[in-house]
Amino acid sequence: MRDIKIVIERPTREVLKEYSNISIKFKVDSEYKLEWKNNGLDGIMLVEKSVNPYWKDYDSKDDNPSLIADEFNLKNWCVISAFDGYTRVGGAIIAYNTEDVNMLESRDDLAVVWDIRINEDYRGIGVGSRIFESCIEWSKDKNCNRVKIETQNNNVKACKFYVKQGAKLSNINKYYYKDYPDEVQLIWSIDLQ
Repeated sequence: MRDIKIVIERPTREVLKEYSNISIKFKVDSEYKLEWKNNGLDGIMLVEKSVNPYWKDYDSKDDNPSLIADEFNLKNWCVISAFDGYTRVGGAIIAYNTEDVNMLESRDDLAVVWDIRINEDYRGIGVGSRIFESCIEWSKDKNCNRVKIETQNNNVKACKFYVKQGAKLSNINKYYYKDYPDEVQLIWSIDLQ
């Protein structure tokens, strides 16, 4: 792997702006479909199914990491960044103990990986794993018992990445996204105890 340096940064407006310049766009060629056994009494299966390929990009003018400073108190947040020389090539935003972050459930012992993104040229070479390991270490340093991560059923590569990192599926919410009724929210968790 290239000589990638991992840096923990305060989430200042400038850092968030630079971080947001890394594209989160990805190609979808398969999705997880929910299969209910006996209407869910015998379990729910996620079955990977091929779909007509399309591109998904979660960044928009209204939903961009550079805007979180306007929405939340970032005192208990950090940006874990990966640099190749002076070039920012990836990173993650992680938070704990923050009011109004639903996934934190008003608890001070949970952390949430708010966002993770890797420059397309650096995907698949271990940069994401190193960033995620740093998220886990940062969470342990904050005395968190669990790290939570949100994905969707159309981000199969991310789901497989989190499983490879040791995460377990902890929540499925089929009706979470009002504007995207075909997308299913998947919450992954890693227990730190």
